[in-house]
Amino acid sequence: MAIDAAPTRTLPFLRKLTRHARIPVNAFEEAGIEANGELVRLTMGPFRPYLVTHPDHVQHVLARNQPNYVREGMFWDPLAPLLGEGILSDGESWAESRRILQPLFTAKYVNSLAERMAEIINELIDETIVPGRPFNVAKGISAIVHPTIVRLFFGAKISVADINRLVPAYDVAVTAKAIRLVMPFVPEPFPMPGDQAFKRAIKTIDEVVYPRIRQARAEDQEGDDVVSRLVKARQDIAGEEGDRRIRDDLVAMHGASTETSATALTWAWPVLQAYPEVAAKVYEEIERVVGDEPLSTRHLPDLVYLRMFVNELLRLYPPGWILPRKAVETDVVGGVTIEAGSTVLLSPYLTHRLPRFWDRPLEFDPERFAPGGEGKRHRYAYWPFGAGPHVCLGQHLFMMEAPLLIGGILRKYRPVVHHDGQVTPRLASSLRPPADLTMTLDPA
Repeated sequence: MAIDAAPTRTLPFLRKLTRHARIPVNAFEEAGIEANGELVRLTMGPFRPYLVTHPDHVQHVLARNQPNYVREGMFWDPLAPLLGEGILSDGESWAESRRILQPLFTAKYVNSLAERMAEIINELIDETIVPGRPFNVAKGISAIVHPTIVRLFFGAKISVADINRLVPAYDVAVTAKAIRLVMPFVPEPFPMPGDQAFKRAIKTIDEVVYPRIRQARAEDQEGDDVVSRLVKARQDIAGEEGDRRIRDDLVAMHGASTETSATALTWAWPVLQAYPEVAAKVYEEIERVVGDEPLSTRHLPDLVYLRMFVNELLRLYPPGWILPRKAVETDVVGGVTIEAGSTVLLSPYLTHRLPRFWDRPLEFDPERFAPGGEGKRHRYAYWPFGAGPHVCLGQHLFMMEAPLLIGGILRKYRPVVHHDGQVTPRLASSLRPPADLTMTLDPA
């Protein structure tokens, strides 16, 4: 057995989970506060992962010694039927998928699509929003985000009917396994709540995606849509194996371009309501810069405060709130020995709340991201899109899409969120507000 280079403090985590059974994310937040950047171990019965929150330690795991920390075990294994072996895996499959998908997410390519994105978002806002009528926040935002990305990247390969099946199926797939996130010591064959719903969701996803792949292969047409590009890139791999790899890439593409955006943007509205002084500045800037015109990319450089607002939104509510890794070989991090086979839990949600790196960490303050302030922070104190070689491909897309969607709505409407008290996250693989959160958009 390896001997720690320094004593490893442990925190009784099951007790915290019991106390915060209704909102398990609060148990992690409480552990993060107690750890205060120190590398600690969480006792969860037979499962004892290391909690990594200090920016130096995050940098070590995700960048300096990244090959030693793979996406296996907790979180990843239960979601394997959804995620597959593409961009969300490790090793050669990951490298190959990233090479194929990366050109679709570069800043240059996203910028080339920006004006079309703005047009689609404005159209969908007009089509989907009924002023004065309450609607589910998550579903309403998804009704704009998902069709926008599909029109941009997928062309006509996936129909509106397919999207109407995919969106709820994907939503179920990333939430149904949530209970296993906090109970990873329960063997996978042992039935848990959500397992059957997860299987049904995967079946729906595959029923939509595989026929589109086979159709694209049969037509053998050139095209700029994602399906055509992936089919061409994988043309040397025929049959079921080739189809499966394309399927995994498509699911990853969906997650990188829609799931992150839709999840993050659901938090904008309760935050605007909770911080009226911030909301007033956002409204004033949009009125001054955009006025009565449709929001377009030419307005974005002048929407400085809105961009600061989006960055602060990602600080307090990063969609990928917890990112487990499995140590391949024994390593030393922050003076503590991480034994081979151990799980380490990294969390931008917790790192972004460390008092030693963030003044008033629980307060929503966009001024933290005023132009010129980036160099004053530890590089790994803020990492809402992950870090290192596995950094999220969709970050440029999100930072273009978010102000277009928020600004496009707020130039015409003011949100009224129907919720008493603070809106707290629910347990899922991504950081989501309550499933029943609703709001009304009233004319500005």
